[in-house]
Amino acid sequence: MYVVTGGAGFIGSNIVAALERKGVGDIVVIDRLRHGDKWRNVSKRCLADIVHPDRTLEFLESQASKVEAVIHMGAISSTTETDADKILANNFSLTLALWKWCTARGVRFIYASSAATYGDGTKGFVDDFGEEPLSRLRPMNPYGWSKHLFDRRVAAKVAAGVATPPQWAGLKFFNVYGPNEYHKGAQQSVIAQVYPRAAADAHCLLFKSHNPDYADGGQMRDFVWVGDCADVVMWLLDHPKVSGLFNLGTGQARSFVDLASGVYRALGKTPKIKFLDTPVEIRDRYQYFTQADMRSLRAAGYDRPFTSLESGIQQYVVNYLHTDDPYV
Repeated sequence: MYVVTGGAGFIGSNIVAALERKGVGDIVVIDRLRHGDKWRNVSKRCLADIVHPDRTLEFLESQASKVEAVIHMGAISSTTETDADKILANNFSLTLALWKWCTARGVRFIYASSAATYGDGTKGFVDDFGEEPLSRLRPMNPYGWSKHLFDRRVAAKVAAGVATPPQWAGLKFFNVYGPNEYHKGAQQSVIAQVYPRAAADAHCLLFKSHNPDYADGGQMRDFVWVGDCADVVMWLLDHPKVSGLFNLGTGQARSFVDLASGVYRALGKTPKIKFLDTPVEIRDRYQYFTQADMRSLRAAGYDRPFTSLESGIQQYVVNYLHTDDPYV
């Protein structure tokens, strides 16, 4: 049995689909579905169970002899959420409880960290798992801090030589895009937000640059196709001796103009872009550049190529966004 927390969410549901393709057997999703269309993210899957998050530890204990791995993608992932107590309970305390349960039961544990742990990027984007390098990072919001707090806790445990799950891996996701993100509203990728305007042959809107080193729309991110993220998780499951904290991006930053233009071109249209001022309330904390250093994952043995931005956009638009059924 493979248990995926947040399994009806964006990345989680793509991992669930990959597990089903892999033929691993029973798959259990732990998530809240609520009132919208989030249920559609798992509507095509054959699942052993869907469990409410409040029953997570109770369920795991009842199935302890069957659980092969816990893949923990569940989190409050909004970078604009301000309730730090709520974030801490979901993103740190529950993750720590799962770590302890997996350690005690000898179950493999893969969890979602985030590129938000790197803060403004001035300390670089190297996934050095040492306690001292981690201590230098300064996340800029409660979400990033909660993920960083857990990374540091794991680093301290590993350094102290205490027991850990038989395999553990933290994945620092960069800017992930792809199908099944539609329930995220304003937190959807820019591709998903540009698509309806491009499909209508209207102008899309990007932020102006307020940094002289970057042109309008020239702000850069490491955009990674969600299918690649699922592939890395499958690879980790195939390599149970690999543990560590790993960046998960492409290693190649691209501009928002590249991103938006790619959506229009995937539809056979000429790009139409207008720029608006970055909101004052986020202007001082706005990141102009992120790029994953991928040496750790490569050194661990992962040698598959990552999907280019152009190819990823083409797949996303043609196979999902521009169809009657945009779900995996």
